[in-house]
Amino acid sequence: MHKTLLAGISAVALVVASVGGATAGSHLSGQTLTIFGPWLTADKDNFDVVVDMFEEATGATVEYAGSDSFEQQIVIDTQAGSAPNIAVFPQPGLAADLAGKGLLTPLADGTGDWVRQNYAAGQSWVDLGTYADESGADQLYGFFYKVNVKSLVWYSPDNFADAGYEIPETMEALIALSDQIVADGGTPWCIGLGSGGATGWPATDWVEDLMLRTQSPDVYDKWVTNEMPFNDPRVVAAIETFGQFAKNDAYVDGGAAAVGTTDFRDSPKGLFTVPAKCFMHRQASFIPAFFPEGTELGVDADFFYFPAYESKDLGKPVLGAGTLFTITNDSEAANAFIEFLGTPAAHEAWMAQGGFLTPHLGVDLAAYSSDTNRGLGTILRNATTFRFDGSDLMPGAIGAGTFWTGMVDYVSGSDAQSVADAIQESWDSIK
Repeated sequence: MHKTLLAGISAVALVVASVGGATAGSHLSGQTLTIFGPWLTADKDNFDVVVDMFEEATGATVEYAGSDSFEQQIVIDTQAGSAPNIAVFPQPGLAADLAGKGLLTPLADGTGDWVRQNYAAGQSWVDLGTYADESGADQLYGFFYKVNVKSLVWYSPDNFADAGYEIPETMEALIALSDQIVADGGTPWCIGLGSGGATGWPATDWVEDLMLRTQSPDVYDKWVTNEMPFNDPRVVAAIETFGQFAKNDAYVDGGAAAVGTTDFRDSPKGLFTVPAKCFMHRQASFIPAFFPEGTELGVDADFFYFPAYESKDLGKPVLGAGTLFTITNDSEAANAFIEFLGTPAAHEAWMAQGGFLTPHLGVDLAAYSSDTNRGLGTILRNATTFRFDGSDLMPGAIGAGTFWTGMVDYVSGSDAQSVADAIQESWDSIK
């Protein structure tokens, strides 16, 4: 047991009492809760700390199993009637499929209202966890826990300070800064789409972020499901806006021709050369793993929010991903665990260990293990809209297929309309 984290146990006791328990440590004594998810190694160890707290508070025994074949195995288990009590999905799409087949249990009444009140951009999280049941009626099935952020721009504080540049607060200011860097003889951006068989995916993130900054969330949702065609003028415009950055020789290290061939893992290295080959790199929170060895975050490299257009008045949308908890085999302990995940203590326990971000408004930001995570968590907390990575929600043939290859074609010379038309044709072929 991780004794230092049990200071939050009183909060857990309140949760247990709220579902009919007596005192912490005894309410679920003798019950076993099975949880199946994708977490292995360090993530599993971190989740074990959270599980320890729940066991201490309730008396339940929790058995967690992780697998790198989670997506395949959970389908087999649920269809065979051998599902765990709780399944932890890395993406909403598969959870929605199982809900439509009657293989998930809706979350308790009032859960949606709680999420709206206690999560930043709460309605976004309700929307992402709500799916049609067998009858076609919408139900809340997913509770999000452990999130990551993609709407980030990485930079060197020293390079910015030496050049006298300030962090842009709006997209208009970001474009103006890019133009200023060019005027000063520098190159504003490093962009690379190379990723072996997955080449092209970094560009899909750009387009998704730009869709959220130029269109309302409901338009984004219709695009992701193809209720709005991929070749709609609004999507074409977002691709062309990406092109203003990626297909501009003056804007990109190596010129536009290098974008499609530069490996995404190598592309941020231009931030750290002397002189710098670029001043900014848009990428998700994982990218420091590919920074030069010895890079100190907050000193040698830092990040800011990929800003929204002031003129569009769409708030502060954030693109990212996250895991969601669902009930796949209903039990008293399963419902108690979902409620437990609503306590700040359940989030702060993992925040203290690192590798965890949360939109929970009730957590103490000081609980984050580093200034970097605290900054990322603040961006998430300030979000007015959160949307899941769109390509991850699209059918695999699109989101991990023609969308990727289409973006490579685009930076290689194809026009946005032709690329969007081809992606829509591929979508039509699988309907």
